[in-house]
Amino acid sequence: MTNIHTTRKREVLVSGASVAGLALAYWLNRHGFAVTVVEKAATVRNGGYPIDVRGTALDVAERMGILPRLRDAHVDLRRMTFLDGDGSQVASVSPGTVTGDTEGRDLEVRRGDLSDALHATVRDDAEFLFGDSIDILDQSGHGVDVTFRGGARRTFDLVFGADGMHSRTRERLFGPEHLFDRYLGYCFAVFTMRNTFGLSRELVMWNTPGRAAALYATGDDDDQVHAFLNFARPRRPFDEFPTPDAQQDLVASVFADAGWEVPGMLAAMREADDLFFDTVAQIRLPRWSSGRVALVGDAAYAPSFLTGQGTSLALVGAYMLAGSLANQDHAAGFAAYERDTRAFVTQNQGLVDEGGASLFPTTAEALEQRNDRLRGLTSLRGAEALSAHSALTLPDFMSLT
Repeated sequence: MTNIHTTRKREVLVSGASVAGLALAYWLNRHGFAVTVVEKAATVRNGGYPIDVRGTALDVAERMGILPRLRDAHVDLRRMTFLDGDGSQVASVSPGTVTGDTEGRDLEVRRGDLSDALHATVRDDAEFLFGDSIDILDQSGHGVDVTFRGGARRTFDLVFGADGMHSRTRERLFGPEHLFDRYLGYCFAVFTMRNTFGLSRELVMWNTPGRAAALYATGDDDDQVHAFLNFARPRRPFDEFPTPDAQQDLVASVFADAGWEVPGMLAAMREADDLFFDTVAQIRLPRWSSGRVALVGDAAYAPSFLTGQGTSLALVGAYMLAGSLANQDHAAGFAAYERDTRAFVTQNQGLVDEGGASLFPTTAEALEQRNDRLRGLTSLRGAEALSAHSALTLPDFMSLT
């Protein structure tokens, strides 16, 4: 007689089909978990501002087999032009001068292209519940009882929050967002508008102290551009401006006397169907898990767009979390995830203190200093950024399974 021993797959739920959520679903599946992904949107989200994939995150993409697809989708921004308050040109420079990227290796892709590539790796191997979300989490010794907003109830061995900067999963675990976010003193609005400017694979940014407006064309013949309005504000505005209309009024008031193309941008903002308004902040948590629930990506450690590392931290964090759980129980796995990933996260979050906000000076003196650096073609980002981007060497978890 032959004894056949079977081990039940651990059933896990990922909340959010974000970059972090899709990457985590892929790696959990590779390590033998039965994965369900719940996403409140009707499908994987397309569109969005272009994002960067750098350093260690490129190694994750390569191990997932999506690096060639991302290289094909690379935006290949060719020029960044900076303007003074009167619209005159300060400097026109190569993107790497500003971002500190490794030329020929680091990538910039449309968020939708990355999401599509990630989804393709796991869509046939995981269960996707679109148009739904978690309503109640109830942990017990045997698992996590989940009640979905749609009414279904299921039990999972583990649950993961990959639901972004304003994570409901994090709120359920640790409390309201204001306890853990580090406000960095800026607010921003992004949206798309008609490309009536003849822009092609380039970004043009207008600055006055404490204000910036940018137009970004990602392709050669795009009929739309990404519009970006950023401004300094000492206090976060959400208590005073809680509704979308009030937020638009705030942006319009801040830029009311601005020149260049800003009046047309403000008019387009009022008509945009993809307007996104938020504060610039980081999430800093003392721990990334509680019981059988863990967080990944922006839900755990959003670094802010000032670092350009949100997507890269999401990809690396997903790889490290899934791999840390591969051959041990959740308590040991979650501890290993934090132990081996936190220094990388901290170093990248620290980029905001190493010149990460230098694109958006808040005083006339600081703006002139930035402009002088641009005219001299010296980098706004130093060696600290390049070091942080690649500060983690990926373990080979697959060889251990």
